[in-house]
Amino acid sequence: MASATAPTSLSLLKITVSSSSASRSRAAVLPFSYSGLRSSSSSGLRSLAFSTADSLTIRSLSSSSSSRAKSHRGLVVSAVKKSVGDLSAADLKGKKVFVRADLNVPLDDNQNITDDTRIRAAIPTIKHLMQNGAKVILSSHLGRPKGVTLKFSLAPLVPRLSELLGIEVVKAEDCIGPEVEKAVAALPEGGVLLLENVRFYKEEEKNEPEFAKKLASIADLFVNDAFGTAHRAHASTEGVTKFLKPSVAGFLLQKELDYLVGAISSPKRPFAAIVGGSKVSSKIGVIESLLEKCDILLLGGGMIFTFYKAQGLSVGSSLVEEDKLDLATSLMAKAKEKGVSLLLPTDVVIADKFAPDANSQIVPASAIPDGWMGLDIGPDSIKTSTKPWRLPKL
Repeated sequence: MASATAPTSLSLLKITVSSSSASRSRAAVLPFSYSGLRSSSSSGLRSLAFSTADSLTIRSLSSSSSSRAKSHRGLVVSAVKKSVGDLSAADLKGKKVFVRADLNVPLDDNQNITDDTRIRAAIPTIKHLMQNGAKVILSSHLGRPKGVTLKFSLAPLVPRLSELLGIEVVKAEDCIGPEVEKAVAALPEGGVLLLENVRFYKEEEKNEPEFAKKLASIADLFVNDAFGTAHRAHASTEGVTKFLKPSVAGFLLQKELDYLVGAISSPKRPFAAIVGGSKVSSKIGVIESLLEKCDILLLGGGMIFTFYKAQGLSVGSSLVEEDKLDLATSLMAKAKEKGVSLLLPTDVVIADKFAPDANSQIVPASAIPDGWMGLDIGPDSIKTSTKPWRLPKL
């Protein structure tokens, strides 16, 4: 697939349908838009979309298995048991608070912010800490730098942050080291220090304990408000929690988690979920959990080719987890047993190689020729999935 997450819209090849479950409504063709978590007022369908990131978050939230809760990635969100709003003024006044936000905003060629949505989303948590006398140490990544790269510096964010917070935000030239320690020591109560891009260090994404320890050493407690990266076990999202107590959720993260928990624990029916990603193996937990809860499960991302092959379809040179074919078969069987409609794209965009000059064409999902690889869903799937519809009455 073009990316590791589910495509913008999903198609609708019905894998299994059980008519034996009288308690669940069914539809032959079901359109969805992969744009986050939303419900359709026109249809009454409650849909829940999961990217690779969201899938892992939900696995931690919905799993009742303690072993899953203790898994490497599950720790990222399973530790979030209370919000920054649960901390009193006495808990925060004078404390150095390491806040991991998601300030990964788009910049134009002149380093101007073109969409400040993520910055604005982080403001309530930061202001709450400021108003309670905390010293805010703000951390984020920007882009995918390979080492220190000027165009990925967080410096362009300072003016907008300062404007929204009503104070002069101080910018550090690094995220660890003696100069950062001096800047933290000089930070007044209610002040905000923005650290440099944590991904300038390769140790961040590797979640190296020593790097996490250095990040944590400048603070007294940790607030994670980076929902968009909460699934990633990086040093600034997961590693620091081993050294900073308490570690709590920011208002944005808590709001998103509350929404997800509510959607899963007491969903409106029919309840649909979309799961994307390249590997079936990393989605086992979330798929199994959702099969216990949803009425309709749509699969996208590179994993669809493993399911196609498990059905006996030719997938050419598409991404396939050969050792997970039996797993895909068992998941389809479990869906049928549970009365869950499991849906896949009906057509796909394929190419003869993964390169800018590749030849491409659109074919039915059942007609991928040898030597060609699937890259994305096709236009028929997109067209079908965006038509107005109503669920049939049973």
